[in-house]
Amino acid sequence: MDIVIGSGPAGLAAATALLARRRRVTMLDGGKTLPPDAITRKTDFARTPAERWTADQKEAWRDPQFNPTDDRVHRYGSNHAQEQPADLVHPVPEWLATRASHAVGGLSNVWGSAVLPNRQRDIDDWPITIDDLKPHYAAIGDLMPVSGRKDALQDLFPALTMDGRTPLQPGPQGRKLLARLDPISTGLQDSGIHIGQARQAVGPDCQYCGLCLHGCPWDQIYSAAHGLDALKSNPDFTHLPGRLVRSFEDQGASVRVHLRDGDPLTAERLYIGAGVLETARIVLGSVSQPRPVRLRDSRHFFLPFLHGWSADEDPESSPHHTLTEAFIEIDDPSVSPYLTHSQIYGWNSFFAREMVSNYGKGLPGSASLFRWLSRRLMVAQTFLHSAHCDEIELTLAGDQTKLSASLIENSESRAVMRAAQTTLSRTLRKAGLHALGFAARMDAPGASFHSGGTFPMSATPTDLQTDCNGRLNGTQAVHIIDASVLPNIPATTITLSVMANAHRIATRA
Repeated sequence: MDIVIGSGPAGLAAATALLARRRRVTMLDGGKTLPPDAITRKTDFARTPAERWTADQKEAWRDPQFNPTDDRVHRYGSNHAQEQPADLVHPVPEWLATRASHAVGGLSNVWGSAVLPNRQRDIDDWPITIDDLKPHYAAIGDLMPVSGRKDALQDLFPALTMDGRTPLQPGPQGRKLLARLDPISTGLQDSGIHIGQARQAVGPDCQYCGLCLHGCPWDQIYSAAHGLDALKSNPDFTHLPGRLVRSFEDQGASVRVHLRDGDPLTAERLYIGAGVLETARIVLGSVSQPRPVRLRDSRHFFLPFLHGWSADEDPESSPHHTLTEAFIEIDDPSVSPYLTHSQIYGWNSFFAREMVSNYGKGLPGSASLFRWLSRRLMVAQTFLHSAHCDEIELTLAGDQTKLSASLIENSESRAVMRAAQTTLSRTLRKAGLHALGFAARMDAPGASFHSGGTFPMSATPTDLQTDCNGRLNGTQAVHIIDASVLPNIPATTITLSVMANAHRIATRA
């Protein structure tokens, strides 16, 4: 029997590969799911076609996200997908924004669904190549729905083809943006700017209701929990929810897994995909000489734009989604030797609230103006390669059940952010978008959830590194399969590459 810790994207990908090899797999996770009242609310809401929802019904669906009880992300009115930071880190630094998950499906319950493979040049210091990952990108592309079209991004990211795939229908702003960018995309490529329609892990039956950020009532946004339902029909698969792991012992021919509650389990091999924080806690609590490890982070910033074209369609009332509309990749050595990756979002229901809150407090009667302006707003979320970003040092806290975290600052972050902001502003100005530079904001370390690298793969692993198959140095049968083994974190989206690498490890191990 093999044990997989975690039912998030990495755990699902590894379990799928192991079952294809006729291995017996037992999956352990925290087991949290939507509470019954949230399931009932979701089911009832989905019975009514989107075009028949009233404004009050939409507002009621959005309310838990607009008025959260804490700083965790809410979907379907529930915060079950993220743990409180104090449950895993002690003391909790004010700057720490990353979270762990004990939910079935992990953090894929609340992700933005954007998918791209990596580019070889951005992972040149990995001990594996894009060619090693390519068949596993394809396997994951068959495992979950991927919407997209073949465009200028295909040449930059050939590892996952868009042949035969269907893109999501852009919203009113997305259609106009892409229509203005497509004719100039070839010229932009000559200057290192690659633009295409966003690729998302979204099912073919999207209702274009615009409530993506609050929880899709029809479950069209992919979660690893959806894939888990399919695995449960395999007689070689066992899911044990609610079983959190404290530590493990590598015994050569087997691994003994100690649970927080219950008798230990024994496996031939152990695959750890509990998410970067939980994986760090489990590994550091299991090795004989734990030392601090560095969590690498692809930090991101937001830059809002106002479009200058006529708004003949109301983005709120028109059929639309609120996921990313377009990807912009900047391949310019004057900005970074690596790609910077931008995701362009059209209108969503948060825009007016944030504009009124940030700029309308001292201007009585200005709320209607800011609500009107918000309908001309688009926002770029831009990610930097981890080489330019702060790192987070993790150690075991005193009682060895939690982590402590300290920040290792990188002086390059702000300069690279400013250079990327300038290039992005100049590019989008050609499409009629005008940057609001005064409102640019870099989010806190870990806020992107594009983090990893604590136990990096190496061709010659030492100390707490892993080999090319994710096997922890000094062990025979313990493999780490989540982002913890990525030697760096490229700016492009992380989940697809994590899943492909987990599938590769479980196929080869």
